[in-house]
Amino acid sequence: MRVQPLPLGFVFRSRAKEEKAPTADKAPVTLSKQPRDPQAPKGRPTPKRSEAQSQRRSVANTPTNRKEAAKRQREERRQALERQRQALASGDERYLPARDKGPVRKFARNWVDSRFNVAEFFLPLAVVILVLSVVRVPAIQSIALLLWLIVIVLIVLDAAVSGFRLKKRLRERFPNENTRGAVAYALMRSLQIRRLRLPKPQVKRGERP
Repeated sequence: MRVQPLPLGFVFRSRAKEEKAPTADKAPVTLSKQPRDPQAPKGRPTPKRSEAQSQRRSVANTPTNRKEAAKRQREERRQALERQRQALASGDERYLPARDKGPVRKFARNWVDSRFNVAEFFLPLAVVILVLSVVRVPAIQSIALLLWLIVIVLIVLDAAVSGFRLKKRLRERFPNENTRGAVAYALMRSLQIRRLRLPKPQVKRGERP
């Protein structure tokens, strides 16, 4: 009686393949019922037209190298300075420097601009006194020295009175606001000639702010 030889593939067959095969057959196949745009990325919804256009613009505006980035920064800085210059002339609060922003600083500016201040005449008076002091006449030089003293005393007194009155008005007008530094800001503005002040005066003299 002859024994039929068994095939070697049956004896040495991998068990791992036999165990994995049923699992693969039993794996459920899920089909998405929602149609997907063939151009859309997998797993993401199709973007709206406006979003796609904004993305394309942002990609197009992104600088590609350091030279272009530096050029873009210089252009943005130039535009910001131009907006700030226009705001200083028109009083537009959106683009004013940080030291000039806010209702407290605006009120302090208007309060100073609405009245006469001795300090704003300091530069013209200083020029006159300086010219008188160089004249080699003892009497005129004595007058120039006396004028120096009078101008300085008047400026100090006017600044003290103005600071006290402004502080009182700020407490009444802005009881819950931080008014720190507003009085010093107003006094520094009062030292400037009216037509040279920045931001430009928005009120007339004698007008109540």
